[in-house]
Amino acid sequence: MPVMLSEFVIGRRTQQNPIGAFRTLRPKSGWPLIGYMGVACALVIMAFYSTVAGWTLEYIVKAVGNQFHDKDLGTIEQEFAAFHDIGWKNVMWQGIFIFLTAFVVFKGVANGIEKYSKVLMPLLVLILIVLAVRSLTLPGAGEGVSFLFKPDFSKITGSVLISALGQAFFSLSMGMGVLITYGSYISKKDNLTTTALSVTLSDTLVAVLAGVVIFPAAFSFGVQPTAGMGLVFNTLPMIFNQMPGGYFFCIIFFVLLAVAALTSTISLLEVIVAYLVEELRLSRRWATVIAAVACMAVGVFASLSLKTGSGFNIGGRSFFDCLDFVSSNILLPVGAFFIVLFVGWILGKTKFFEEVTNGGQLKLSVKGIIYFIIKFLAPIAIAVIFITGLL
Repeated sequence: MPVMLSEFVIGRRTQQNPIGAFRTLRPKSGWPLIGYMGVACALVIMAFYSTVAGWTLEYIVKAVGNQFHDKDLGTIEQEFAAFHDIGWKNVMWQGIFIFLTAFVVFKGVANGIEKYSKVLMPLLVLILIVLAVRSLTLPGAGEGVSFLFKPDFSKITGSVLISALGQAFFSLSMGMGVLITYGSYISKKDNLTTTALSVTLSDTLVAVLAGVVIFPAAFSFGVQPTAGMGLVFNTLPMIFNQMPGGYFFCIIFFVLLAVAALTSTISLLEVIVAYLVEELRLSRRWATVIAAVACMAVGVFASLSLKTGSGFNIGGRSFFDCLDFVSSNILLPVGAFFIVLFVGWILGKTKFFEEVTNGGQLKLSVKGIIYFIIKFLAPIAIAVIFITGLL
């Protein structure tokens, strides 16, 4: 939350994109490089994330066509692997998803992002609640609930912490300029601290609901919960196939995934578009087109790299995995580290307090504690976890 609040403060104080924000607050310095890194990170994530987002569209079609009916896990896994080898289909779905994202972003903040989010986000939560209730009523669901909420502290290592840190930053869109961009759209009358808290809690609630949907169902049908990406695209279709009313729940689930992915890709593309509009003075129409084409140009290699024998590999990793690793484990933590460093040591306490209290109009008794965390604890924690995870 303090990292998120730091980004909101930078964005609202300057009312600009990440690059323009750092340039305004610290002109003729190297700090705008953090903004450039954020925009680049948004493009990198959009490139590979749109690949996975495209898979949700393919699986909606499969679910509607009841193509999982009477198939065992092995068959579904083979079909998922075979789907990766159909390069043109992966690229096609990726392109469609990027087009849908661009359509919303093209409409702007009020008429596009805000308008569609007011529909998509409640729909997302509603579908999650319906699926969670259904999952909890399955036989043996209690074992999945225990697995989800009973911790095993012996499993916590440096690599686990860096993965958790990267996941938190990825899920909350921190360290990539998204929150600075959205912060620039926040009214001067809004309470930034309350906003940061509500976003953090909402994100956690959705994550917990998603866990309640997946793990009780997995344990109910005797499926191992360690399948990773395959748990969603291989295991869950089989579970739905065995579940009463599974045909409808399968459709609902993959529609949910598509909606969740769209809300994320909208945020990523908006970072790039805001930069092109504010820094290069392009119209929103052309900025959206250029940003979408750039993401597609990089993303097509991410999609094709998953094809067997594609040759799009770097250091033994597929291009897709390289983009994922670099963004989650390097760019996001480094970006967040320098953002809290900037707010704590460059922007300073006076300007920080002025922004979070709306010029003294709001009383925030914990502002000193929050600032202490931003200035001292957050940079140290991020640095320690980052270094430990790389060792």
